[in-house]
Amino acid sequence: MDKEIFTPAKLDLEKREEISKPSLSYWQDAWLRVKKNKAAIISFVLLILLTIMALIGPNINGHSYNEQNLKHSNLPPKVPGLENISWLPFDGELTRKNGVVYNAYEQKNVKEYYWLGTDSLGRDLFTRLWSGTRISLYIAVLAALIDMVIGVVYGAVSGFFGGKVDNVMQRITEILVGIPNLVIVILMIIVLEPGIMSITIALTITGWVGMARVVRAQVLKLKNQEYVLAARTLGLSNGKIIWKHLLPNLAGVIIINTMFTVPNAIFFEAFLSFVGLGLQPPLASLGTLIDEGFKVLQLYPYQMIIPAIVISLIMICFNMIADGLRDALDPKMRD
Repeated sequence: MDKEIFTPAKLDLEKREEISKPSLSYWQDAWLRVKKNKAAIISFVLLILLTIMALIGPNINGHSYNEQNLKHSNLPPKVPGLENISWLPFDGELTRKNGVVYNAYEQKNVKEYYWLGTDSLGRDLFTRLWSGTRISLYIAVLAALIDMVIGVVYGAVSGFFGGKVDNVMQRITEILVGIPNLVIVILMIIVLEPGIMSITIALTITGWVGMARVVRAQVLKLKNQEYVLAARTLGLSNGKIIWKHLLPNLAGVIIINTMFTVPNAIFFEAFLSFVGLGLQPPLASLGTLIDEGFKVLQLYPYQMIIPAIVISLIMICFNMIADGLRDALDPKMRD
C-alpha cells in the first residue's frame, strides 16, 4: 500500500485542554441521574400531591373528622358532576346481599354530598382520610428526623472515637435491639395513654438503632483515610472532622437508609392502630380507618379500600424514591 495514503491528523494544540463536557458537582450529577429515573420522579410528584391534600384536605368540604350524624351512616361515595357517570363508583348506589341495587342517598333522603362516603357513625370519610394521611406523614417526618439526628450523631461518635467509647455505646444499642418495638409501645401505653405520643416515644427510643449501626460501620472505614489524617495534622478538632469531612462523605448512605426507614415507620403506626394500640377514636389514622373498614368489608368495601390505596401509594412512593436515590448516589452505578 502506498504510504502517501496515510497522512497524520492535524492536531490543534489549543484545544487539547478543552473540556467537552460541563463540570458537575457530586450533587448535580446525582440530580441528573435521579431525573432519568421516571418511577422516582412520578413517586416524588405523587408524594407532594398527597402531602398537599393531607394539609388542606380536611378543610375542603366543610365536615369535621369527628362530626357524627347517625342518619347519614354508611353512605357510599357521591361526587357532584360525577354522579351521572354510571361506570364510576361516585353515584351514591349500593348493592344489597341479594344483589338489589339502590340509591342510599334517596332512601335516606340525604341532600348533601359525601365525596368518599361516611362510616357507621356518619362521619365524613374524605375528611377522616386526609386527617389520617396527615398522621402517617407526621410519622414519616418523625422517623426521618430521628434517623438524621440521633442515629447519625450516635453512630458517627461511636465509630470515630472507637475503643472504650465504642464498646460502651455498642452495648447500649445491642440492649435496645433486643427489645421489640411492640413491647416498648405497650409499656408506654401503661405509663401514658394509647395514642400518637406513645408511638412517638417508642420510635424515639429504638427507631435510630439501624441508622446508628450503618453510620458507625462507614465511619470506621473512612476515619483512617488520608484526608482525615491530613485534617488531624492541621489541628482540626474531632467535632469539625466529623462534621466537615466524614458526614458529607456519608450523605448518600444516610439519605438512602432514611428513605427506606420511613415506610417501615408508617407501616408500624398503621399496624399499631389496626390492632388497637395506636390512635383511639375519634382520632383518625390510616390504620384506624382500615381497621374500621375491615369490620364491614363485605357490606361497604369502599370504607377499607380507599384508605388501603392511600397508604399503599405512600409506601410505594417512598420505596421508589429510595431506589432512585440509591442508584443516583451509589458510586458503583456511575459511568
